[in-house]
Amino acid sequence: MDRHHSQVSVVVIGYDDATHVAGAVRSALAQGPAVREVIAVDDCSADGSAELLQRLAAAEPRLRVIRRRVNSGGCGTPRNDGIEAATAPYVMFLDSDDVLPPGAVDSLLRAAAEQDAEVAAGLCVRRELPSGRETPWQPELYAQPAVLARPSRRTRLVHDTLCVNKLYRTDFLRRHGIRFPDGRFPYEDFVFTARVLAAAPRMALVPDTVYVWHVRRSAAQLSISLDRAGIDNWRARTEAHRLSYDILLHAGEKRLARAARARFLEHSVRMYARELDQRGAEYRRAWWALTRAYLKTFDTADFALAPAPGRVVARVILASAEPRDVPRLRELAARPARLTPPYARAADGTPVWSADLPEVRLDHLLERPLHLLPVAVDAELRPRARDTLLRLRLHELYRRMGQAGPEAVDVEFTHRDRGRVGLARTVPLTAEPDSDSWLANVPVDLGELGSGTWDLRLRLRFRDGTSRETTAHALAGPGLLRRTAVPSARHGLLLVQPYATHAGALALRLAPGWRGLTDVMSRRIKRLLHQ
Repeated sequence: MDRHHSQVSVVVIGYDDATHVAGAVRSALAQGPAVREVIAVDDCSADGSAELLQRLAAAEPRLRVIRRRVNSGGCGTPRNDGIEAATAPYVMFLDSDDVLPPGAVDSLLRAAAEQDAEVAAGLCVRRELPSGRETPWQPELYAQPAVLARPSRRTRLVHDTLCVNKLYRTDFLRRHGIRFPDGRFPYEDFVFTARVLAAAPRMALVPDTVYVWHVRRSAAQLSISLDRAGIDNWRARTEAHRLSYDILLHAGEKRLARAARARFLEHSVRMYARELDQRGAEYRRAWWALTRAYLKTFDTADFALAPAPGRVVARVILASAEPRDVPRLRELAARPARLTPPYARAADGTPVWSADLPEVRLDHLLERPLHLLPVAVDAELRPRARDTLLRLRLHELYRRMGQAGPEAVDVEFTHRDRGRVGLARTVPLTAEPDSDSWLANVPVDLGELGSGTWDLRLRLRFRDGTSRETTAHALAGPGLLRRTAVPSARHGLLLVQPYATHAGALALRLAPGWRGLTDVMSRRIKRLLHQ
């Protein structure tokens, strides 16, 4: 018999998710003989999920169903139930709205067994639905196979806070008492992962895709990671970060603890800061106060480990008791980061955030490689029936741009879902007279692109042979960022919507033909009726 036969318990958790839970369970059962059992923990659903699971279990002896009598309010308690119920040497977790890709369990189990690892981890991909576009999660960690005697050998591990792309030795979790926070505790996987790392397991990393995380942005009930509009979400995330740091620090894992704080600056602070101007004034004040209070517990070494954009955003928050410069912070928090004018200097000539906040120093900008600088490019697109023009303006940055000598820009519109390049060309950058900026005018044939959402991507080219990939800030002004219908030789009629993404970058939606116009107007009317 294969030594990997019947070695894994897969714990599937769900609540009121009858639409998807069967797909998750079937993806776990389809992993083959390595799976001893699939333990489906239903958190007291009222939509028929439990009955559906019981029907599946009647035909599948490897499926066990646990139905909680009272809803726990979170994801941690049902996963803990699964850990207690598991009978196999290894356990892994699966959410009811996600799936395991073919071969996932075999890949993780093989690595764990061959390397005598207590934890094996692999690549997770975020799959946008319904488009199917996939984005890898923390791909740097899983670029190649690796075996780590203990997690502190690779502090980047604290960036992968997911619990679902990993296989755990069951007796390891039980021996160390590693469990999820019970009850309603958003971001419970942050804490669980910190507890795992604090126990210093031997780990095996594999480059294979082992988990598919489904992202449904149009769902009636958004997932915790997408539902960020309320301040309670940020409060919960901050508390989970704080607890994770304490767990690692008290376990003597100081390097991992510091790396966790750097991650908070680089990932969490930047993600929420770039959405801040979409929130109301009350939310911004509460977010600012919560963030500022937490950042005051950081020390100099914590800030030093974080990449510059998150570090500077944090310094601005600490320097001001009230929210300020929110649009500029959004640009700096974007990916890639953009530092928009004005570019102030202190009395000694040192670059600073602004004349009002000279204590936030930006002297690192004088030393960073050009390809890492937060260059600022503005974009203006006015759709016309003929000769649509995209105007780009590159701003100076403490003389770094002028020293490098901007010469040209590669312009590319890429289809967001299909990844297809619809337009690509290179145009010269010309210095504006009496201005610290460079201009490029790009003719755009909108008919070439076709339907869908298109992202604008740029590569700036400099005289010294260096280049910098970036996006462009979408200018908002009279006649800009508004829906326009233009005649098209190819499509008859083209509905054009330039808009700013959450990060402030210019993007473009196109709906060709009268049918496209009708579809868009129909969706708009439905939204108005449901407001």
